[in-house]
Amino acid sequence: MEKTLFQKIADKEIPAAMVYEDELCVAFRDVAPAAPVHVLLVPRKPLRDIASATAEDAELLAHLMLKVGDIARDLGLEPGGFRTVMNTGADAGQTVPHLHIHILGGRSMQWPPG
Repeated sequence: MEKTLFQKIADKEIPAAMVYEDELCVAFRDVAPAAPVHVLLVPRKPLRDIASATAEDAELLAHLMLKVGDIARDLGLEPGGFRTVMNTGADAGQTVPHLHIHILGGRSMQWPPG
């Protein structure tokens, strides 16, 4: 199977503005930000989306969720709040078939938008 764009970024084959990395995941700034702060948190393991995760991925998923809070704090988002988004499939807007968590903040994120 061919590597996804996010696997190539995690493997440092494609440069990205990294904000965090460890042995399980990387986080980098989105190239088309939807908010003043828009970071993608990506596992190094190639999972297509959250629906393809299995029980053996539980520790990885827990690690990612805990890292969301750490990264948001490091980026100064915690006092005002932030949004996390995981898209699954084309109808949800997933454009890269590799699980990733959007961390968005730096402005009001009222829902529904408008």
